[in-house]
Amino acid sequence: MTNIYPNTFEQKVGFDKVRELVVAKCLCPLGAAKVTAAEFLYDFESIERMINQVDEMKSICLMENSFPIENYYDLTPSLNKISKVGTWLDEVELQNLKRSLETIKSILTFLKKVSEKYPNIAELAKTVAYYPYVVERIDSILDKFGKIKDNASPELAKIRSAIAAKQGSVSKLVQSILRNAREQGVVEQDVTPSIREGRVVIPVSAANKRKLKGIVHDESATGKTVFIEPVEVVELNNEIRELEYDERREIIRILVDFADNIRPYLPELLSAYDFLGTIDFIRAKALFAVEYHGAKPILKNSTGTYLRQAKHPILLKSLKREGKEIVPLDIEVNQQNRILLISGPNAGGKSVCLKTFGLLQYMLQCGFLPCALENSEMGIYRGIFIDIGDEQSIENDLSTYSSHLLNMKHFLRNAQKETLVLIDEF
Repeated sequence: MTNIYPNTFEQKVGFDKVRELVVAKCLCPLGAAKVTAAEFLYDFESIERMINQVDEMKSICLMENSFPIENYYDLTPSLNKISKVGTWLDEVELQNLKRSLETIKSILTFLKKVSEKYPNIAELAKTVAYYPYVVERIDSILDKFGKIKDNASPELAKIRSAIAAKQGSVSKLVQSILRNAREQGVVEQDVTPSIREGRVVIPVSAANKRKLKGIVHDESATGKTVFIEPVEVVELNNEIRELEYDERREIIRILVDFADNIRPYLPELLSAYDFLGTIDFIRAKALFAVEYHGAKPILKNSTGTYLRQAKHPILLKSLKREGKEIVPLDIEVNQQNRILLISGPNAGGKSVCLKTFGLLQYMLQCGFLPCALENSEMGIYRGIFIDIGDEQSIENDLSTYSSHLLNMKHFLRNAQKETLVLIDEF
């Protein structure tokens, strides 16, 4: 940010706190990353477009109930992962891919219907490609609970059928063994089979463990009960375990095949998720504007600012928590009156005035709606330099006065005709 001075500018005016508040309103990491990456711009068309987008989204948040806000998942790490041959998405990733793609589709459908009302937001959707094939392919693999379907492949159906048959045989055999064990008093009447490490076992008191032939797989925390796999079912359980390994291998083959099928669409899919992140980013800024009285000002492709009823959002939040009202600010600088001198008593609000001015101008040029009335007039500056607060440094042996002089030196050397300069305690 060479056009912004000093490098602690955001902390000094409070924009770092604004970022945090907007990030908290994001629905997914994609939007949060865009909030974090937002930077100062001075291209008028770019700023105007971003401000129009947030203003339209603000109207959508206030007026439209059908805008999709569910299932904003960031699948970009998963999609980047399967760019390599032989990799795959697991069941959870597949389910989240389907849900988030359906959200993207819903957003595109919504924006198409309201494109005349919200043209700047709708413009974002024009380059987004949506592929129903990807969702249809996932539907052929996953059931509604996010589990791999039996008929995801003929081989998987065959394996699962074999597993079910052998599990049925194990169940019948274990019930027969358990019935005999009850009759012989080896186990209690209310004992039922259990599962340990994927194998069917019978709970037996430690005193009777040698009366039931089999393999001990576990014991209770007290040591009074052991869990025995009867010797008669060991071989069947081994066969089931082998079939389960076959099942997992077949599932991975299905998932790898799916990844191979959608790999050609990865650039378009990644672009669609970038769009989802942009929508989340704009929506978070709009929600912030709703809460902190942000509005679209009258934009001018020149320098000069006339803020009406401006409020510092962080001060507004702090005072609201204390049950106090903020005093709004009117302030104007223009090309005829380029220098404004503010005087007044200590604790009279001079520094807050400067910080509010600097913050709202910075917000505007980062694409955020400034917290002021919509009839405010705001131009564009190529840079903002501030000298606010005590920059005394023990490490550099700088006095407060010396730090001010260093700032003035920077201002004189680097300020241009379109630079906004804010100096406290001049």
